[in-house]
Amino acid sequence: MNMQSSNVMAPPPPKGLAGMQLPMSMMRDILIKTMFRMNIDMVSELAKVICLPLAVTQELIDMARGQRLVEAMGTLNANSGNEMGYQLTDAGKALALDALAQSEYFGAMPVPLAVYEEQVKRQSIRNIHVTRDQLTTAMGHLILPPDLLGNLGPAVGAGRSILMYGPPGNGKSSISNGIRDALGDKIYVPRAIEYSGQVITVYDPIVHTSAEADVDDPNSLRRTSGRFDTRYVRCERPTVITGGELSVSMLDLVYNPVARTYQAPLQLKSTGGIFIVDDLGRQAEPPQTLVNRWIVPLEESKDILALQSGEKFEVPFDTLVIFSTNFHPNAIFDKAALRRIFYKIKIDGPDQAGFLKIFAMVARKKKMPLDEATLIHLLNNRYPEIDNVYANYQPVFLIDQMISICEFEGIPYQMTPELIDRAWANMFVKEEDIVR
Repeated sequence: MNMQSSNVMAPPPPKGLAGMQLPMSMMRDILIKTMFRMNIDMVSELAKVICLPLAVTQELIDMARGQRLVEAMGTLNANSGNEMGYQLTDAGKALALDALAQSEYFGAMPVPLAVYEEQVKRQSIRNIHVTRDQLTTAMGHLILPPDLLGNLGPAVGAGRSILMYGPPGNGKSSISNGIRDALGDKIYVPRAIEYSGQVITVYDPIVHTSAEADVDDPNSLRRTSGRFDTRYVRCERPTVITGGELSVSMLDLVYNPVARTYQAPLQLKSTGGIFIVDDLGRQAEPPQTLVNRWIVPLEESKDILALQSGEKFEVPFDTLVIFSTNFHPNAIFDKAALRRIFYKIKIDGPDQAGFLKIFAMVARKKKMPLDEATLIHLLNNRYPEIDNVYANYQPVFLIDQMISICEFEGIPYQMTPELIDRAWANMFVKEEDIVR
């Protein structure tokens, strides 16, 4: 859902080896490893794989030739536009094997951390402008209290942390997803970054949704595609959603001891987007422990990670963090932690009128005819059993249950007091049913 045009400035392609800000030996080794592993001999093909402009790739090849690691094959390849082919020398193959023993990484050249930090500023989550219309459009399928969008909007626009709390089943997860849909623009995610000679992969197809490539108008004099650094992937703003499985260790660098490479932790992958911590309080570790891990990032917009050697370094923390919990905040946080979460928004269940509105909308969508007598029976006889506490999930649950019964019995979709009672019985477990 693209709801706003992107004003994000694209990362410019590198103009030469000198401007890459990477160790020459690292670039040479990645080139050699890529040629060795993928058996590529054409510069044009190499340029695509290592994600550098053709001229910069040729410069790298020339450097490797000067070190007698690569040699021209001596013939022009007719299938590649009469392009000269190159192959590794014996010394080049030996270096490739040695370099692979140090690190298995090959392919796209990494972006230096310092260079990536500049791109993070250009596409910061705090630069976005979300309007009431965008939020309304993104959440049009939800029945929300009238003042909720007025509270959510400024929180999202600020790009700071949000805590949504309230009883279960009232759409906290759906609202979080609606916020994600409202963002709408595109950012640039590096395939990998480099710090202190170490490669950290960032782009993750599971987290990042690659945007469609721009297609130039053949009648236009201005060309827009292919004008950014292809070491980045143009993506929708990312969303990472975690639940009860989240642990503090998942927020650290992931080291692969076999390949000797690092993978970015979840919060770094979500840079420029949203990190949703759903069902806070259901994790193995106490909520206070998890939030303590976020205190410095939330306050200072930077995170601290550690390499295997123990060396610590700073990375940008540019993420809208949304905590969602069924518990009251005072029950799971101390005051210091609560103070560091910028917006606290309570998501309550609907009143009776809101419940009926949701019920009618769901019934219409699922082609279940409404029956007034059944609804009166539900409101007068069933809901008093639970102190007339309504929740957004209940209409969907009850109607789905009645549909399943009708399909099993081979009867047309219908709503009766008997069917609603059978559906109701599946929504709760009575105290006397619990085996002690």
